[in-house]
Amino acid sequence: MSDTSEFAAPAAATPDSARGYWESIKEALRGAHHDYTAGPIGRAIFLLAVPMVLETVLESVFAVVDVFFVSRLGADAVATVGLTESMMVLIYTMAMGLGIGATATVARRIGERNAEGASHAAAQAILLAAAIAITLGVLGALAAPMLLSAMGGSTGVLANVKFTRIMLGGNIVVLMLFLVNAIFRGAGDAVIAMRVLWLANAINIFLGPMLILGVGPFPRLGVVGAAVATTIGRGTGALYALSRLFHAGARVRVHRHHFKLDPALMWQMVKLSGSGTFQILVGSASWIALVRIISIFGSNALAGYTIAVRVIMFALLPSWGLSNAAATMVGQALGARKPERAEHAVWMAGRYNLWFLGSVGVIFVALAGPIASIFTSDPAVARYAVAGLRTVAFGFPFYAYGMVLTSAFNGAGDTWTPTWINLFVFWAWGIPLAYILGIVARRGPPGVFLSMLLTYTTLAVVSVWLFRKGRWKTRRV
Repeated sequence: MSDTSEFAAPAAATPDSARGYWESIKEALRGAHHDYTAGPIGRAIFLLAVPMVLETVLESVFAVVDVFFVSRLGADAVATVGLTESMMVLIYTMAMGLGIGATATVARRIGERNAEGASHAAAQAILLAAAIAITLGVLGALAAPMLLSAMGGSTGVLANVKFTRIMLGGNIVVLMLFLVNAIFRGAGDAVIAMRVLWLANAINIFLGPMLILGVGPFPRLGVVGAAVATTIGRGTGALYALSRLFHAGARVRVHRHHFKLDPALMWQMVKLSGSGTFQILVGSASWIALVRIISIFGSNALAGYTIAVRVIMFALLPSWGLSNAAATMVGQALGARKPERAEHAVWMAGRYNLWFLGSVGVIFVALAGPIASIFTSDPAVARYAVAGLRTVAFGFPFYAYGMVLTSAFNGAGDTWTPTWINLFVFWAWGIPLAYILGIVARRGPPGVFLSMLLTYTTLAVVSVWLFRKGRWKTRRV
């Protein structure tokens, strides 16, 4: 039987197939190694996706819990978080761009059975991330007041500038957390990445309300407490992740000699990660533009937008687990010279994501009002949050495929295709549409939400068209 079947056993018996389906899942969650370049594709996706989805579940919970407690401090506090998060998107962009390069390179080397090459690439990526983080941290902390003002922050928002200083200045924890987890995912060690984020976010969820509200022996720091808790949690997770790279038995295990500067490899990583970073930057910067447009309508609109986006991320983050599983499958399959397996895995992952996000979209449309009421009792803020949730949720079936296909391109090392897609969809189409619908047509924030729906629907359609052309199969990494 072909290895492109979904859950059937491979033709040749293997130790993995002999153990049984559920036993393999248990071993995957314990960190057992599997060969994702052979065997049933559906099962391989499932074994990768389970820890990757669980990895993002607590991240989703944290995002919602965080805004829940911050919302108790008023609209200015929520607006501060919203504006700062829109700037942190640039940090996340850098982290994800480096992660794209690391995942593609490590996955390809693992598929080629070149463990030494995978370890060397991982170490060089860490050096790059450290240098970038230090530079951005210093600049971000110094420029925080100016950045908040430029983003349209009110006087109440500017009073919370310490929150922004901590978040931007401590960005190294974000970069390292994202990068090292990308290395684990590329190697197929998804369960380690899961444990790292669960540790980081468990600390975040505990410390957040303690420091925001001043519970028990903890000081009441207000919105600044959210930044302190986040930095401590992510910092702890990053340290644990780095320690796992030195752990005996890891699929990618680094040693001191791997950190010897390799200009040629670093330049190759810069080119691959650079295009990946630019790709995400194009999309991420569009969120900043959307926030800037929303801020024109005041703190209530901005607070409602922030709540809606946090809840939407609650749904989308688990979907990134399936998308990351597709990227790993593509990279390793291409390394093993099995492009047909890579393509089949992508369509299968997209179908699974469609089932999940489609169901969540129905729930958001039906229960937008009750969901928004959890986070705010202000009817003006709730009105905008409900409009955002309902409008954007209608596009979830399209986002499902768009997310998986973008990850598939990146997993193949074809980072320029989604970059050009983002340039066209977000900047030539999405942002002008948001301005026209929100301001020119005077539809306000609901018009901006409608532009988000139309933009991500277009992204999915264009991605499907280009993926079918198959040029990603010939990309060398």
